Amino acid sequence: MQNRMMITGAGSGLGREIALRWAREGWRLALSDVSDDGLQETLKLVREAGGDGFIQRCDVRDYSQLTAFAQACEQKFGGIDIIVNNAGVASGGFFGELSLEDWDWQIAINLMGVVKGCKAFLPLLEQSKGKIVNIASMAALMQGPAMSNYNVAKAGVVALSESLLVELRQQEIGVHVVCPSFFQTNLLDSFRGPTPAMKAQVGKLLESSPITASDIAGYIFDQVGQGEFLILPHEQGRMAWQLKQQNPQAIYNEMANMADKMRAKARAE
Repeated sequence: MQNRMMITGAGSGLGREIALRWAREGWRLALSDVSDDGLQETLKLVREAGGDGFIQRCDVRDYSQLTAFAQACEQKFGGIDIIVNNAGVASGGFFGELSLEDWDWQIAINLMGVVKGCKAFLPLLEQSKGKIVNIASMAALMQGPAMSNYNVAKAGVVALSESLLVELRQQEIGVHVVCPSFFQTNLLDSFRGPTPAMKAQVGKLLESSPITASDIAGYIFDQVGQGEFLILPHEQGRMAWQLKQQNPQAIYNEMANMADKMRAKARAE
């Protein structure tokens, strides 16, 4: 019976809510994060929701920690059926303000962390004919202003997922990529940006979202069940993506106007 799932970034936010959604179906969950306290809390909630599992601290930048995590899944669960590469960090700032260190940090976690997660767990997925669920972002599809390093990292996750979708079909491994818009989350705890004003603006976007991480986890559960590859949990996100496919220039103009407004606001403060 397929009921074993691995989640990175499971100590809070969307990672925790995904764990809880599958826990309600009685799944066994391998939970990792860099926050020990967050992991303990998630495991407690998972058990209350009807699931079980184990926790293991894991920094997705370190491939050896991910391979050790995969070995733990093999030892404790006898394999894995779904991997969820969810660990991520937020970042913002206009291109001219972002340092190369900002770029390295963003790519190392948000893109290479997903690459390493897929690579470490692929042998187990080949045995179980399992599924990969990569968490990207609408930023991967829409490329909003003042977050180029985040946009590029998340676009890389979509391109990786598309590559795996076509390469792994013969092995009968399912691949899904999720592109949530902003939602109520603690992503800002890890936010890195050159100006406090930028953090405040992103914070406003997150707070204005009517959809919670729990709603998104429920949507992901349904869409993965239906075999959908590109999962867009927000209705506005689905509409924006449709518009961009029909008329990309309209979206670029809108984003450029947004960038002008953000610059004007930053100058006024």
